[in-house]
Amino acid sequence: MTPQASLPKVAIIGRPNVGKSTLFNRLVGQKLALVDDQPGVTRDRREGEAHLGSLSFTIIDTAGLEEGDPASLAGRMRAQTEVALGDCAAVLFMFDARVGLTGADRHFAQALRRIDKPILLLANKAEGAAGRGGILDAYELGLGEPIAISAEHGEGTSDLYEALRAVLPASAQDEPEDEEAEPELGDDEDGPPVDPTKPIRIAVLGRPNAGKSTLLNRIFGEDRLLTGPEPGLTRDSIELSAHWGARELKLFDTAGLRRKARVVGKLEKLAVADALRAVRFAEVVILLLDATIPFEKQDLTLADLAEREGRAVVFGLNKWDLVENKSLAAQTLRGEADRLLPQLRGARVIPLSGLTGAHLDKLMEAVFQTHETWNKRISTGRLNRWLEPVIDATPPPAVSGRRVKIRYMTQPKARPPFFVLFGNQVDSIPESYKRFLINGLRETFHLQGVPIRLSMRGGGENPYVKGGARKTLRAKSSLNRRPGS
Repeated sequence: MTPQASLPKVAIIGRPNVGKSTLFNRLVGQKLALVDDQPGVTRDRREGEAHLGSLSFTIIDTAGLEEGDPASLAGRMRAQTEVALGDCAAVLFMFDARVGLTGADRHFAQALRRIDKPILLLANKAEGAAGRGGILDAYELGLGEPIAISAEHGEGTSDLYEALRAVLPASAQDEPEDEEAEPELGDDEDGPPVDPTKPIRIAVLGRPNAGKSTLLNRIFGEDRLLTGPEPGLTRDSIELSAHWGARELKLFDTAGLRRKARVVGKLEKLAVADALRAVRFAEVVILLLDATIPFEKQDLTLADLAEREGRAVVFGLNKWDLVENKSLAAQTLRGEADRLLPQLRGARVIPLSGLTGAHLDKLMEAVFQTHETWNKRISTGRLNRWLEPVIDATPPPAVSGRRVKIRYMTQPKARPPFFVLFGNQVDSIPESYKRFLINGLRETFHLQGVPIRLSMRGGGENPYVKGGARKTLRAKSSLNRRPGS
């Protein structure tokens, strides 16, 4: 369970509010890190794949260099920064050119000189005349010639590129990758199995203080994320690379999500938006519940959010070590999950303890199984062999006295499983009958724990009526025959 290390790492270091996260976002080409005028927004160190000219490298956004007791939040943030320094190939030491050098800048520059890493001095916010004096003052640090940049406006990136190219190893040079097209399937051919060489993207979602960062530290195998009793400790959605056995993982830690009415501050709104973006980027969502107070209204809201976004869901009942009568509680909570969330019926519910690591292997096994289900493709032949007797026994209700004629069903895509029902007047099929079909699909083809999409399309020829090689549906549409007709 070690992080993948293919690209050289570059850490951005500096005191709070000098623009480290702004530069991080520019280098990765996305607004991944939260940016605000308030100092100390970044707490965990965040990694992203950066591209600058012909260079590709892993850029690390750090929490800033602050003094503090090791047990305090500031001290734990500084410890995360020191780990990033030990793991990188080069350091970008940033200061605010408009403010000029401060005592904190000089103090930390002295500390950086003791590490055996290439250090590039960045004078940020150097646009215009306001930053000229600060650039000149920076020579006294003894870290070489300062590079004048504007992380917000993109100025100075060519100079930064030349400086990085001189210090990074050859592995930072870009190599084009070939993209694989999704295979076309025959009418009687199921989809291929999941490619085990591709990483599974997993987002951990939950209310504040549910234990998300503690769980991820267990999976990662080290104290990679800040943890503590303070609620709302995580702000950014942090992406981590790890391995579990032979499987590569992309893990996303997200901010704890409270009820919308309680989210009032700008920073918390940004954190919520970042968490929602992580859900859209993930394939499997681990919804972490506090086992002592599970399935609160906010938990159900988060599960519904993941389902609407089309993500596979696994429920993790954290803090299981605090639960009494565990056997009865587990059975009860699994039943509660099906009752409260019928749209995710059969989703795996795994009791665990992020603190002790108990049942972590069962959680990851459930994630892999649910991910495989989410990718499942069912052949058109199998679908219609199931569909015929189902509609024979329970035909759809008539619309304005006219029978609905269902011709056939197919699954054009997965991730999540998406089915299309062809026929006449199928747009008039009521929601209750659609749920009946979805529940049948879920039970017959073992699609537990994943959203199922069902679309209706009028007209269309039934491919199973023509050609004797395949099994045909009866010409007079026995699928739509009412009992006794």
